[in-house]
Amino acid sequence: MNTGVRIAVFAAALAATFGTAYGVGTGVGPVGAPVAPAHGDHAANGQAAKDRAAKEPGAPAAAGHAEHGQAAQGPAAGGLQVSEGGYTLSLESPRPAPGQGELRFSVKDSAGRPVTAFKTEHGKELHFIVASRDLTVYRHLHPVRGADGTWSTPVDLPAAGGYKAFADFTPAAEGAKGVTLGADLAVPGAYQPAELPPAARTAEVDGYQVALGGTLEPGKAGELKLTVAKDGKPVTDLEPYLGAYGHLVALRDGDLAYLHVHPNEGGPGPDVSFTATAPSAGTYRLFLDFQHGGTVRTAAFTVSVGGAAAPAPAQAPVQPSATPAGPPAAEGDGHAH
Repeated sequence: MNTGVRIAVFAAALAATFGTAYGVGTGVGPVGAPVAPAHGDHAANGQAAKDRAAKEPGAPAAAGHAEHGQAAQGPAAGGLQVSEGGYTLSLESPRPAPGQGELRFSVKDSAGRPVTAFKTEHGKELHFIVASRDLTVYRHLHPVRGADGTWSTPVDLPAAGGYKAFADFTPAAEGAKGVTLGADLAVPGAYQPAELPPAARTAEVDGYQVALGGTLEPGKAGELKLTVAKDGKPVTDLEPYLGAYGHLVALRDGDLAYLHVHPNEGGPGPDVSFTATAPSAGTYRLFLDFQHGGTVRTAAFTVSVGGAAAPAPAQAPVQPSATPAGPPAAEGDGHAH
Protein backbone atom coordinates (compact mmCIF):
# COMPACT_ATOMS: atom_id res chain seq x y z
CA MET A 1 0.00 0.00 0.00
CA ASN A 2 1.54 3.27 -1.11
CA THR A 3 1.78 6.37 1.09
CA GLY A 4 -1.19 8.16 -0.44
CA VAL A 5 -3.52 5.20 0.07
CA ARG A 6 -2.33 4.78 3.69
CA ILE A 7 -3.11 8.45 4.46
CA ALA A 8 -6.60 8.15 2.94
CA VAL A 9 -7.38 4.99 4.96
CA PHE A 10 -6.10 6.65 8.21
CA ALA A 11 -8.23 9.77 7.59
CA ALA A 12 -11.33 7.69 6.99
CA ALA A 13 -10.78 5.72 10.21
CA LEU A 14 -10.18 8.91 12.18
CA ALA A 15 -13.39 10.47 10.85
CA ALA A 16 -15.37 7.37 11.77
CA THR A 17 -13.97 7.42 15.31
CA PHE A 18 -14.86 11.09 15.91
CA GLY A 19 -18.27 10.56 14.35
CA THR A 20 -19.01 7.73 16.79
CA ALA A 21 -17.79 9.80 19.74
CA TYR A 22 -19.97 12.72 18.68
CA GLY A 23 -23.00 10.45 18.46
CA VAL A 24 -22.38 9.02 21.96
CA GLY A 25 -21.79 12.47 23.41
CA THR A 26 -24.98 13.78 21.89
CA GLY A 27 -27.01 10.89 23.24
CA VAL A 28 -25.65 11.03 26.82
CA GLY A 29 -25.46 14.82 27.13
CA PRO A 30 -22.77 16.92 28.77
CA VAL A 31 -21.13 15.78 32.01
CA GLY A 32 -23.32 16.70 34.97
CA ALA A 33 -26.52 17.09 32.94
CA PRO A 34 -29.56 15.32 34.45
CA VAL A 35 -30.44 12.04 32.85
CA ALA A 36 -34.08 11.99 33.95
CA PRO A 37 -36.54 14.11 31.98
CA ALA A 38 -37.49 17.49 33.39
CA HIS A 39 -40.99 18.05 34.78
CA GLY A 40 -41.95 19.76 31.55
CA ASP A 41 -41.33 16.51 29.70
CA HIS A 42 -43.66 14.40 31.85
CA ALA A 43 -46.78 15.49 29.97
CA ALA A 44 -45.27 14.69 26.57
CA ASN A 45 -43.87 11.37 27.73
CA GLY A 46 -47.13 10.49 29.45
CA GLN A 47 -49.17 11.27 26.32
CA ALA A 48 -46.80 9.22 24.20
CA ALA A 49 -47.23 6.29 26.56
CA LYS A 50 -51.02 6.63 26.44
CA ASP A 51 -50.96 6.76 22.62
CA ARG A 52 -48.76 3.67 22.57
CA ALA A 53 -51.07 1.87 24.97
CA ALA A 54 -54.07 2.67 22.75
CA LYS A 55 -52.32 1.28 19.68
CA GLU A 56 -50.60 -1.63 21.43
CA PRO A 57 -52.80 -3.42 24.00
CA GLY A 58 -50.67 -4.44 26.98
CA ALA A 59 -48.18 -1.60 26.60
CA PRO A 60 -47.40 0.16 29.90
CA ALA A 61 -49.28 3.38 30.62
CA ALA A 62 -47.61 6.58 31.72
CA ALA A 63 -46.09 6.40 35.17
CA GLY A 64 -47.18 8.99 37.72
CA HIS A 65 -44.83 10.54 40.31
CA ALA A 66 -45.76 7.87 42.84
CA GLU A 67 -44.44 5.20 40.45
CA HIS A 68 -40.91 6.61 40.45
CA GLY A 69 -40.01 4.63 43.56
CA GLN A 70 -41.90 6.85 46.04
CA ALA A 71 -45.12 6.04 47.83
CA ALA A 72 -48.05 8.36 47.43
CA GLN A 73 -48.09 10.95 50.18
CA GLY A 74 -50.15 13.87 51.38
CA PRO A 75 -50.21 17.47 50.18
CA ALA A 76 -46.91 19.21 49.61
CA ALA A 77 -45.40 20.63 52.78
CA GLY A 78 -44.80 24.36 52.98
CA GLY A 79 -41.86 26.39 54.14
CA LEU A 80 -39.14 24.23 52.61
CA GLN A 81 -38.11 26.84 50.04
CA VAL A 82 -37.00 30.44 50.36
CA SER A 83 -38.45 31.12 46.87
CA GLU A 84 -41.64 29.74 45.39
CA GLY A 85 -44.29 30.84 42.93
CA GLY A 86 -42.32 33.93 41.94
CA TYR A 87 -41.93 35.18 45.53
CA THR A 88 -38.86 35.24 47.78
CA LEU A 89 -38.49 35.72 51.53
CA SER A 90 -35.61 38.16 52.05
CA LEU A 91 -34.25 38.44 55.61
CA GLU A 92 -32.34 41.62 56.43
CA SER A 93 -31.11 40.18 59.73
CA PRO A 94 -30.28 36.48 59.17
CA ARG A 95 -27.83 36.40 62.12
CA PRO A 96 -29.57 38.10 65.05
CA ALA A 97 -27.91 38.29 68.47
CA PRO A 98 -29.35 36.10 71.24
CA GLY A 99 -31.97 37.69 73.46
CA GLN A 100 -34.27 40.58 72.68
CA GLY A 101 -33.88 42.05 69.20
CA GLU A 102 -35.66 42.95 65.99
CA LEU A 103 -36.18 41.04 62.77
CA ARG A 104 -36.63 42.86 59.46
CA PHE A 105 -37.60 41.19 56.20
CA SER A 106 -39.51 41.62 52.96
CA VAL A 107 -41.31 39.46 50.45
CA LYS A 108 -40.03 40.16 46.95
CA ASP A 109 -41.60 39.40 43.60
CA SER A 110 -39.87 37.87 40.59
CA ALA A 111 -38.49 41.30 39.62
CA GLY A 112 -36.91 41.77 43.05
CA ARG A 113 -39.43 44.39 44.16
CA PRO A 114 -40.88 44.27 47.71
CA VAL A 115 -44.52 43.22 47.71
CA THR A 116 -46.78 45.78 49.39
CA ALA A 117 -50.26 44.33 48.83
CA PHE A 118 -51.53 41.18 50.56
CA LYS A 119 -54.88 39.59 51.23
CA THR A 120 -56.04 39.59 54.85
CA GLU A 121 -56.41 36.06 56.17
CA HIS A 122 -57.23 35.13 59.76
CA GLY A 123 -57.04 38.79 60.67
CA LYS A 124 -53.52 39.37 59.30
CA GLU A 125 -51.87 40.16 55.98
CA LEU A 126 -48.98 37.86 56.83
CA HIS A 127 -48.37 35.23 59.51
CA PHE A 128 -44.76 35.05 60.67
CA ILE A 129 -43.41 32.10 62.66
CA VAL A 130 -39.92 31.54 64.05
CA ALA A 131 -38.92 28.15 65.47
CA SER A 132 -35.63 26.67 66.63
CA ARG A 133 -34.26 23.73 64.68
CA ASP A 134 -34.66 21.49 67.74
CA LEU A 135 -38.31 22.65 67.99
CA THR A 136 -38.04 23.75 71.63
CA VAL A 137 -38.47 27.47 70.85
CA TYR A 138 -41.55 28.71 69.01
CA ARG A 139 -42.55 32.28 68.27
CA HIS A 140 -45.76 33.39 66.53
CA LEU A 141 -45.03 37.02 65.70
CA HIS A 142 -47.11 39.86 64.30
CA PRO A 143 -44.78 42.07 62.22
CA VAL A 144 -45.71 45.51 60.97
CA ARG A 145 -45.31 46.36 57.27
CA GLY A 146 -43.83 49.67 56.22
CA ALA A 147 -44.94 51.56 53.11
CA ASP A 148 -41.83 50.31 51.28
CA GLY A 149 -42.78 46.65 51.90
CA THR A 150 -40.29 46.05 54.73
CA TRP A 151 -41.71 44.15 57.69
CA SER A 152 -40.33 44.49 61.22
CA THR A 153 -41.05 42.77 64.52
CA PRO A 154 -39.47 42.46 67.95
CA VAL A 155 -38.37 38.94 68.84
CA ASP A 156 -36.82 37.10 71.76
CA LEU A 157 -34.48 34.28 70.69
CA PRO A 158 -33.04 33.16 74.04
CA ALA A 159 -30.40 30.67 72.93
CA ALA A 160 -27.72 30.36 70.27
CA GLY A 161 -28.33 27.91 67.45
CA GLY A 162 -30.22 27.37 64.24
CA TYR A 163 -33.72 28.77 63.70
CA LYS A 164 -36.11 28.96 60.81
CA ALA A 165 -38.46 31.80 59.89
CA PHE A 166 -41.72 31.19 58.02
CA ALA A 167 -43.82 33.74 56.14
CA ASP A 168 -47.35 32.52 55.40
CA PHE A 169 -49.30 34.85 53.09
CA THR A 170 -51.43 35.33 49.98
CA PRO A 171 -50.48 38.18 47.59
CA ALA A 172 -53.29 40.53 46.61
CA ALA A 173 -52.56 39.96 42.90
CA GLU A 174 -55.53 38.55 41.02
CA GLY A 175 -55.48 34.76 41.00
CA ALA A 176 -52.58 34.54 43.47
CA LYS A 177 -52.51 31.51 45.72
CA GLY A 178 -51.32 31.17 49.30
CA VAL A 179 -47.56 30.75 49.77
CA THR A 180 -45.46 29.65 52.73
CA LEU A 181 -41.76 30.51 52.44
CA GLY A 182 -38.99 29.52 54.85
CA ALA A 183 -35.54 30.99 55.49
CA ASP A 184 -32.79 30.08 57.95
CA LEU A 185 -31.68 32.19 60.89
CA ALA A 186 -28.48 31.59 62.86
CA VAL A 187 -28.01 32.98 66.37
CA PRO A 188 -24.25 33.01 67.10
CA GLY A 189 -22.89 31.40 70.24
CA ALA A 190 -22.21 28.07 71.90
CA TYR A 191 -25.04 25.73 71.02
CA GLN A 192 -26.20 22.48 72.59
CA PRO A 193 -29.33 21.11 70.89
CA ALA A 194 -32.10 19.98 73.19
CA GLU A 195 -33.89 16.68 72.83
CA LEU A 196 -37.36 16.77 71.35
CA PRO A 197 -39.93 16.30 74.14
CA PRO A 198 -41.49 12.82 74.06
CA ALA A 199 -44.85 12.24 72.43
CA ALA A 200 -47.72 13.05 74.79
CA ARG A 201 -51.45 13.68 74.62
CA THR A 202 -51.50 16.43 77.23
CA ALA A 203 -49.67 19.72 77.67
CA GLU A 204 -49.68 22.30 80.46
CA VAL A 205 -49.04 26.03 80.23
CA ASP A 206 -49.66 28.75 82.82
CA GLY A 207 -52.04 26.59 84.81
CA TYR A 208 -54.01 25.47 81.75
CA GLN A 209 -54.23 21.85 80.73
CA VAL A 210 -54.73 21.03 77.05
CA ALA A 211 -55.61 17.50 75.88
CA LEU A 212 -55.05 16.36 72.31
CA GLY A 213 -57.56 14.03 70.69
CA GLY A 214 -57.83 12.60 67.19
CA THR A 215 -55.07 11.52 64.83
CA LEU A 216 -52.75 13.12 62.30
CA GLU A 217 -52.20 10.78 59.34
CA PRO A 218 -50.03 10.97 56.22
CA GLY A 219 -52.01 11.67 53.07
CA LYS A 220 -55.36 11.46 54.83
CA ALA A 221 -57.46 14.26 56.29
CA GLY A 222 -58.36 13.79 59.93
CA GLU A 223 -59.77 15.78 62.82
CA LEU A 224 -57.65 16.98 65.70
CA LYS A 225 -59.56 18.06 68.79
CA LEU A 226 -57.88 20.04 71.55
CA THR A 227 -59.67 20.45 74.86
CA VAL A 228 -58.71 23.30 77.17
CA ALA A 229 -59.15 23.20 80.95
CA LYS A 230 -57.95 25.35 83.85
CA ASP A 231 -57.43 23.99 87.33
CA GLY A 232 -59.18 20.84 86.19
CA LYS A 233 -62.32 22.62 84.95
CA PRO A 234 -63.30 22.97 81.26
CA VAL A 235 -62.77 26.45 79.80
CA THR A 236 -66.01 27.39 78.07
CA ASP A 237 -65.26 31.05 77.36
CA LEU A 238 -62.25 31.01 75.06
CA GLU A 239 -61.78 34.28 73.19
CA PRO A 240 -61.45 34.64 69.42
CA TYR A 241 -57.87 34.77 68.22
CA LEU A 242 -57.01 35.44 64.57
CA GLY A 243 -60.64 34.94 63.63
CA ALA A 244 -61.07 31.62 65.46
CA TYR A 245 -60.88 30.08 68.92
CA GLY A 246 -57.49 28.58 68.22
CA HIS A 247 -54.58 28.68 65.79
CA LEU A 248 -52.57 25.51 65.10
CA VAL A 249 -49.20 25.10 63.36
CA ALA A 250 -47.43 21.76 62.84
CA LEU A 251 -43.71 21.47 62.05
CA ARG A 252 -42.07 18.23 60.91
CA ASP A 253 -38.97 17.24 62.85
CA GLY A 254 -35.82 17.06 60.70
CA ASP A 255 -36.62 19.59 57.97
CA LEU A 256 -39.25 21.79 59.70
CA ALA A 257 -41.81 21.33 56.95
CA TYR A 258 -44.67 23.68 57.79
CA LEU A 259 -48.32 22.72 58.07
CA HIS A 260 -50.76 25.55 58.81
CA VAL A 261 -53.99 23.94 59.95
CA HIS A 262 -57.36 25.68 59.64
CA PRO A 263 -59.92 25.51 62.46
CA ASN A 264 -63.39 24.04 62.14
CA GLU A 265 -66.56 25.79 63.24
CA GLY A 266 -67.30 25.70 66.94
CA GLY A 267 -66.45 27.34 70.22
CA PRO A 268 -66.05 29.06 72.56
CA GLY A 269 -64.59 25.96 74.17
CA PRO A 270 -63.59 23.80 75.79
CA ASP A 271 -63.02 21.99 72.49
CA VAL A 272 -61.21 23.49 69.49
CA SER A 273 -61.09 21.24 66.41
CA PHE A 274 -59.01 21.32 63.25
CA THR A 275 -58.90 19.33 60.04
CA ALA A 276 -55.35 18.42 59.05
CA THR A 277 -53.42 16.19 56.67
CA ALA A 278 -49.79 15.32 57.31
CA PRO A 279 -47.61 15.53 54.17
CA SER A 280 -45.74 12.36 55.20
CA ALA A 281 -45.00 10.00 58.03
CA GLY A 282 -42.65 11.42 60.63
CA THR A 283 -42.46 13.14 63.99
CA TYR A 284 -44.24 16.48 64.26
CA ARG A 285 -44.39 19.23 66.83
CA LEU A 286 -47.83 20.84 67.17
CA PHE A 287 -48.25 24.36 68.56
CA LEU A 288 -51.72 25.53 69.62
CA ASP A 289 -52.26 29.25 70.27
CA PHE A 290 -55.41 30.04 72.27
CA GLN A 291 -56.64 33.15 74.03
CA HIS A 292 -58.30 33.40 77.43
CA GLY A 293 -58.49 36.27 79.88
CA GLY A 294 -56.99 38.60 77.29
CA THR A 295 -53.75 36.61 77.02
CA VAL A 296 -52.59 34.32 74.22
CA ARG A 297 -50.84 31.14 75.34
CA THR A 298 -49.18 28.32 73.41
CA ALA A 299 -49.49 24.62 74.17
CA ALA A 300 -47.09 22.26 72.39
CA PHE A 301 -47.27 18.55 71.60
CA THR A 302 -44.97 15.98 70.00
CA VAL A 303 -46.84 13.58 67.71
CA SER A 304 -45.63 10.53 65.80
CA VAL A 305 -47.36 10.07 62.45
CA GLY A 306 -47.58 6.87 60.43
CA GLY A 307 -45.52 4.68 62.76
CA ALA A 308 -42.56 7.06 62.69
CA ALA A 309 -39.47 6.05 64.60
CA ALA A 310 -37.98 8.16 67.34
CA PRO A 311 -36.69 11.52 66.07
CA ALA A 312 -33.06 11.81 64.98
CA PRO A 313 -30.71 14.03 66.98
CA ALA A 314 -30.91 17.74 66.25
CA GLN A 315 -28.48 19.39 63.84
CA ALA A 316 -24.87 20.10 64.68
CA PRO A 317 -23.95 23.32 66.50
CA VAL A 318 -23.95 26.58 64.51
CA GLN A 319 -20.55 28.28 64.70
CA PRO A 320 -19.85 27.80 68.43
CA SER A 321 -18.13 30.58 70.33
CA ALA A 322 -17.48 31.59 73.89
CA THR A 323 -20.97 33.08 74.26
CA PRO A 324 -22.92 30.94 76.74
CA ALA A 325 -26.15 29.38 75.58
CA GLY A 326 -29.36 30.30 77.31
CA PRO A 327 -31.99 27.85 78.48
CA PRO A 328 -34.76 26.73 76.12
CA ALA A 329 -37.75 29.04 76.07
CA ALA A 330 -40.86 28.02 77.93
CA GLU A 331 -43.53 26.69 75.61
CA GLY A 332 -46.03 29.18 76.95
CA ASP A 333 -43.95 32.10 75.67
CA GLY A 334 -44.53 31.38 72.00
CA HIS A 335 -46.69 34.38 71.16
CA ALA A 336 -45.62 37.98 70.70
CA HIS A 337 -47.07 41.13 69.14
